[in-house]
Amino acid sequence: MAGVMSELTLPQPRRASLAECLAIQARVIGAIIMRELHTRYGRDNIGYLWLICEPLMLGSVIAILHSASGSHGGAINPVAFTVTGYTNFIMFRGIVNRSEGSLHVNMPLLYHRMVTVFDITLGRALLEVAGTTSAFTILMFICYGLGYVEAPARPLFLLAGIGYMFILCFGLSMLVAGGTHDRPFLERMVHPFSYFMIPLSAAFFMVAWVPEKYRYYLMFNPIPHIFELIRYGVFSTANLDYVDFGYLSGVCAVLNLLGLIAIRAVKPRLHLS
Repeated sequence: MAGVMSELTLPQPRRASLAECLAIQARVIGAIIMRELHTRYGRDNIGYLWLICEPLMLGSVIAILHSASGSHGGAINPVAFTVTGYTNFIMFRGIVNRSEGSLHVNMPLLYHRMVTVFDITLGRALLEVAGTTSAFTILMFICYGLGYVEAPARPLFLLAGIGYMFILCFGLSMLVAGGTHDRPFLERMVHPFSYFMIPLSAAFFMVAWVPEKYRYYLMFNPIPHIFELIRYGVFSTANLDYVDFGYLSGVCAVLNLLGLIAIRAVKPRLHLS
């Protein structure tokens, strides 16, 4: 009997390959994005188009307000300058602000074994970057059609700047999602923080315009590096004098590492009922 039992082996469960795991992850994040679209914008009126129209209207209004301020940086049109800065700052504000309270509103999703806090945070961040990047593209096409700006001088640097902005914002969003859960005081500080960052982000000015004694301290903030990189990608007269790729990459890596630690640490404090 023992010999017969030794010959019988239970089938071992097959371990999923990396490609299969990535496919499952993509489906989970895609489902989170569709749920977020439906709960945030619904299907009434223009529905999902609000994802693009909201940042499009904000960027248009701010650009019009700055249209009479004269040229920026020599040959740079003020409308194109403002569109480049503000629409990309909306990405920062949207990703960071919406990560506050994201676990509370998506708590039922965590009943599903395959859904994690990381998935929820990433899905919401991807939704924001899709809307703001689409609005930025539309507004830049309008500026190009009106003769306010030429085609992007260095498209790869523009894409790199947008990529850096997303990576930075995603790291911050994980920190906010994990750090503000069940901490009401910290939750209240997220929105003031995003508004406080407007004058420190270089979204509406070039770093070269800042007096040198203040510029040194300003460049500890990674966001001005990103905006200088984005402008270098758009405008032929811009330069990379104040962009430190090593510092920027290091800050993004540290923020994302701390963000991953934050969402891991929040798991024991999640109470599903």
